[in-house]
Amino acid sequence: MTDTIAPEKNSPPGGEPTEAELARARKEHIGRYVAMILLPFVMVSMMITGYLAAMHSPAPNNMPIAVAGSMQQAGEFARAIEDADPDAVDVRVVATDAEARDLVLAREVAGAVSLSDGNAATVYTAGAAGASQSSMVSGMLAPQVLGQGLALTVDDLAPLPENDTAGLAAMFMATALMLAGYMPLSIMLSNSPELLRVRRVVPLLAGWSALIAALVWFVAGPILGAIEGNTATVLGICWLSVFAVGSVQLFLTRILGPMAVLVGMLFLMVLGVPASNMGMSVHALPSLYATLHGFLPTAAAGESLRSVLYFGGDGLGGHLLVLVVGAVLALAATVGVDALKRRRNPDAGDPEVTLPSLTAGPRPTSDRVRYVTLAFFPLGMVVMMLSVMLGAMYQPTPRDMPVTVVAATTEQAEQVVAGLEQNMSGLFELRASDSIDDARADVQDRTVVAAYVLPSATSPTATLITNEAAGMSQQQVVTTIFGQVAAGSQMPLTTENLAPLPGSDSMGTVTLYVAMGWIMSGFMLVVVAGSAQPAAMRLRRLLPIAAGWAVFMSAVIWVIADPIVGAVDGHFLPLFGTGIVAIFATSMFTAVPARLFGLLAVLPAVGILMFLGVPASNGAMSMYMTPEIFKFLHGVLPMPAAVESVRSILYFGGDAVGGHLLTLAIWGAVSLLCVVAIDAVRARKEPAKQEIDA
Repeated sequence: MTDTIAPEKNSPPGGEPTEAELARARKEHIGRYVAMILLPFVMVSMMITGYLAAMHSPAPNNMPIAVAGSMQQAGEFARAIEDADPDAVDVRVVATDAEARDLVLAREVAGAVSLSDGNAATVYTAGAAGASQSSMVSGMLAPQVLGQGLALTVDDLAPLPENDTAGLAAMFMATALMLAGYMPLSIMLSNSPELLRVRRVVPLLAGWSALIAALVWFVAGPILGAIEGNTATVLGICWLSVFAVGSVQLFLTRILGPMAVLVGMLFLMVLGVPASNMGMSVHALPSLYATLHGFLPTAAAGESLRSVLYFGGDGLGGHLLVLVVGAVLALAATVGVDALKRRRNPDAGDPEVTLPSLTAGPRPTSDRVRYVTLAFFPLGMVVMMLSVMLGAMYQPTPRDMPVTVVAATTEQAEQVVAGLEQNMSGLFELRASDSIDDARADVQDRTVVAAYVLPSATSPTATLITNEAAGMSQQQVVTTIFGQVAAGSQMPLTTENLAPLPGSDSMGTVTLYVAMGWIMSGFMLVVVAGSAQPAAMRLRRLLPIAAGWAVFMSAVIWVIADPIVGAVDGHFLPLFGTGIVAIFATSMFTAVPARLFGLLAVLPAVGILMFLGVPASNGAMSMYMTPEIFKFLHGVLPMPAAVESVRSILYFGGDAVGGHLLTLAIWGAVSLLCVVAIDAVRARKEPAKQEIDA
């Protein structure tokens, strides 16, 4: 690796480069540094702005609701819903209960209310159409029903199956298919552009799509058991999704070159994931996403899988048509662009190779080795995403979730604990206490998830003390289960929430997205630098660049989260300082595999930082609802340290930041030592190699 500016390739053999050639070489040298900073800046800023803006505070937005009943009663109820929040719902009145049910099952409405009985009402939902949407519909309609003095029944017409209780299988499968479709094309352009000729890339893309389809089905089905049945249809959907996305990305590479990866990321991930209606209802996001849902491939792939897996294929045709039309138009446009380029320049060859090797070594002399390495990169990403992230989160179940039981005496609390453990073995780690104040302090500092306080002489009702800001998913679990416990004991139950989430973070996901911005910033800098400007990877240059980048991006992410999106209110200095540490530490960690594996360092780095880090983060889902290994990883990985730092700063006065900063600092320091050691070993080997060559 050299810092010198190389003359152009067409300089005369043995001759000195001209001034013009040196000037062009300097411009290219500077341009590579600019690209090294600009590309990760755009990628990270685009991703975090998109996710925060779309999902930091979801609320019903023109959510389609059907009301069935007599014309007068249904009309009055519909007006009452609209008057409560005119922008929240889009109400249609239907004549019969059966029509309302059919609309819910066809996903033409998010939910329905049937008023067929004059003194009662039934709220219809479809959990398989989206767990968050189903919960939102119930939360919106139930108060209206009860407020009119009607008896309430909630009926889930399409509950999620036991093998996918979170409804995440289709979402993660669709995301993996999008990655497999757009990622290889940009790498081919830089590493093996000869493969992008239409007569070669179309059969390659068809074969690649078949491989990915089989892999996605095999991991999600036979290995994890997250999907069952419909094998041929699922394989067909997966094949078509990858082929369609790859075809569109092929066209984008023709007109945008290497920058096509940014456009692919924008429409497939930044806009595509929120608009997919998979993790979050599209009717709870800004109205733009309901429009995008109709034609973006992430939504088409996810809804196709949902239709087959949970609704017997109902509605499948329209989503498949989006993918087919996209593939046909993209291939036709690619052929047209190629014909136009040949007419303008018949002698034009393949684009220049700008990424000779995906590994830390020289470009392989064997094309077969190079192509295998090229395929291994996206293949590894797909396998890790499905096996680790889907495997961790598709069946969330409480596992040893710590809860304190409080009674007048410790002995009484222990008796209640013993009785509860017989019926809830393995779900909770129950602790006995006779002090409400101690239990409340433990909930506040997140030592336990909740405290269940039994009635006493001074308090005739049971009380459940929770902490919403510590994790919404775990709060919902303890509220549901201990509500059932109290009802079974015929005790009234009141709930005390010590740290409610603000309206700007109603789902508690802001902590995850801010931390993700820090981790992605540190990771992307080194990955892009390794290919765009290898000279910057020398440690004496990397250290000041990484330090300056950490300061810059920490400020950028705060600006995105606070003044731009409004997901965070203040806290600049603690977030800014913690972000610097997290970004710099992540850069140093990524530099270790980058020195060993080149661009393939993305696999171990993303695997540790994101695919293991997100399930262990306690951000998207409670760490007590994932497999046991993630509870251990929560204490050691950078992503959980970053998430818990943000949570502590935003909602708990920074009470636990010190320990998490120490975790990040250890990762950064140990990684830096590893980089120094690797460079030292290579420095000693280089003279020996030169002597042998001589």
